[in-house]
Amino acid sequence: MARPILFPLILLLLLISSASAAARRASYIVHMAKTQMPARFTEHSHWYDASLRSISDSADMLYTYDTVAHGFSARLTPAEARNLARRPGVLSVLPDTTYHLHTTRTPEFLGLDVADEVVPESSTTADVVVGVLDTGVWPERNSFDDTGFGPIPAVWKGECVAAKDFDPAKSCNRKLIGARFFSKGYESSMGPIDESQESKSPRDADGHGTHTSTTAAGSAVADASLLGYAAGTARGMALRARIAVYKVCWTGGCFSSDILAAMDAAVNDGCHILSLSLGGGATDYYRDSVAIGAFNAMESGVLVSCSAGNAGPGAATLSNLAPWITTVGAGTIDRDFPAYVVLGNGKNYTGVSLYSGKLLSSTPIPLIYAGNATNSSNGNLCMPGTLVPEKVAGKVVLCERGINARVQKGMVVKDAGGAGMVLANTATNSEELVADAHLLPATLIGEKAGNVIKAYALSDLNPTATIIFGGTKVGVRPSPVVAAFSSRGPNAVTPEILKPDLIAPGVNILAGWTGAIGPTGLTTDSRRVEFNIISGTSMSCPHVSGLAAFLKEEHPDWSPAAIKSALMTTAYVTYPGGDGILDIATGQAATPFDFGAGHADPKRAVDPGLVYDLTAEDYLEFLCAIDYTSLQIAAISKDRNYSCDARKNYAVSKLNYPSFSVAFATASGSADKGATATVVHERTVTNVGPPATYKATATAKVDGGEVQISVEPAVLSFTETGEKKSYTAKFTAPSLPSGSSGSGRLEWSDGKHTVASALAFTWT
Repeated sequence: MARPILFPLILLLLLISSASAAARRASYIVHMAKTQMPARFTEHSHWYDASLRSISDSADMLYTYDTVAHGFSARLTPAEARNLARRPGVLSVLPDTTYHLHTTRTPEFLGLDVADEVVPESSTTADVVVGVLDTGVWPERNSFDDTGFGPIPAVWKGECVAAKDFDPAKSCNRKLIGARFFSKGYESSMGPIDESQESKSPRDADGHGTHTSTTAAGSAVADASLLGYAAGTARGMALRARIAVYKVCWTGGCFSSDILAAMDAAVNDGCHILSLSLGGGATDYYRDSVAIGAFNAMESGVLVSCSAGNAGPGAATLSNLAPWITTVGAGTIDRDFPAYVVLGNGKNYTGVSLYSGKLLSSTPIPLIYAGNATNSSNGNLCMPGTLVPEKVAGKVVLCERGINARVQKGMVVKDAGGAGMVLANTATNSEELVADAHLLPATLIGEKAGNVIKAYALSDLNPTATIIFGGTKVGVRPSPVVAAFSSRGPNAVTPEILKPDLIAPGVNILAGWTGAIGPTGLTTDSRRVEFNIISGTSMSCPHVSGLAAFLKEEHPDWSPAAIKSALMTTAYVTYPGGDGILDIATGQAATPFDFGAGHADPKRAVDPGLVYDLTAEDYLEFLCAIDYTSLQIAAISKDRNYSCDARKNYAVSKLNYPSFSVAFATASGSADKGATATVVHERTVTNVGPPATYKATATAKVDGGEVQISVEPAVLSFTETGEKKSYTAKFTAPSLPSGSSGSGRLEWSDGKHTVASALAFTWT
């Protein structure tokens, strides 16, 4: 009687086993040695497919790559991935990695309010294209108006794809000339996109992508504001540049297979600048898909600008560390949105807010500390469900920052019946103030004020407070200051390369927004706005992307390295009075590990005098210097047949980088107490101005010691544009305890131009 049941049972077990194997599949990126393709194949894609089929008949191929990488991505089991890695011609098999988003007045702050003062309008054409890899675009925004633009450049090969909510004829124009989306890697890991929550199209349901693209190159829009805040003309950094968007980020993140496919398409389409406000942490360059794509984009003449990350103010927290990437940190601008907390004892404290709605009474009302209005151990954080309505009804609630979103805390207070919220920073964010468009009267205050208000709320028998909103204030000083959230160096992968490269505006930035959600991003926020104000290195990155496009317009023959050099060597590190740019996290002067070369200054970058140029060959020698194998180099450089020469003296200090990161070895033992160490760097500068003679000066500041700097030769004379001259910089320092650091500046000046390089010193 059991025999008839046996076959169905075996079939069921086989089906379960098959389903289990499929469930274990994940997406991988496979880098191939294209030059090793067997002669029997005429198309590399056929070879890729055969390689995949050799280890699995059921594995799904997602993408093939041919511009910024050679290879493909596919869904594989771990065993299949290991087997594929052993196949001839396979350089590496990397698991798909999730990257995350690093989430006006800035043209005026940067000196771009009157374009003709920098570059005459008639001197350039609108043929530079900025490719933005992000959450997509809301194309109906006025920031994509193409009035005054000529025909799309004939060399443009991109497209505006059709989808059920994205009509190319209506969505793209002569400003927004391309729109694509990439989701295969995401869906292979996260399942099908829920189209009731986000659009499977280039359309932006998040807002982040519309904000970054309009920051980089949006058209000028008069009378722009967020709910009346930051009123004025909003515009991107490169007014005349075109925009192409590549949607790679979805609700669950941004997957490296999709990012690499988008970079592949963007370079092939004809983009000149790629802007990526996303990151995945620090990892070896041959394992980092963004670094791999950026290397080959650079070799194609495309500058890649990336956000540094929002993991500050801790040390060594940076993303996007490859030297061929422009890594951008964040600073403030001279605009603020004050909102004052007035206590019943007559004292008041300044915070920030973008609240626009019914105001609180000017007479203080009851105030309660959230920690005393909860039955939860973390009720002080105002997380969902933690506040007792009977205790907060009609009161101003003091919440503490952490864990959940700032705007969500306000919604928690509102849902519990609270009348307003004072949100206090803790030690993590210190005195950094980031404004939000709250759904109830609310303000964010610094840690010091928060501690005082908390003490008042806990000690006074009848604590009261109200919030007075001050609108928009400009001319705030000091500015810029380095944002606390901005990720910091040293470089965790290659300490001898200083990162970030520079900082740009990234706090309280006004730019275009999606029509799908409100300014807070909360599902309960029914407001719809054309512009929003948000913060992050996600906002500083497109500023530099746009500035790079601006320089590319003026200097179309400049390489990505030359553009990057111009931005870095003209950046400033002091305020007009001479004091150093501050770090909001410490209240002290910031260092090159915080701001890199300094804060971007586009008016000076247009005419830098000298540049530090680099080619792909220079970067390959850099990879030899950090002891990468031929296989690892091939994985980065699209199977370039490159071997490091054992007879050659490779050194990171020879990379022609615009800044200097000097690492001294710490001596050990009493016998070495008076020991010194010397490190020599080599550089070559190219004259991009008229004939001139430059003289070198160098300064250094180190606690507990002195760094002696010798530049040879100390005078460089150029007789023509394009002429190159080399020099060495010798740094000699005493042995200091491990962990010691210092900073300085090396400048070349001809009396008109000052070509400055940041110096960062470490002892390890």
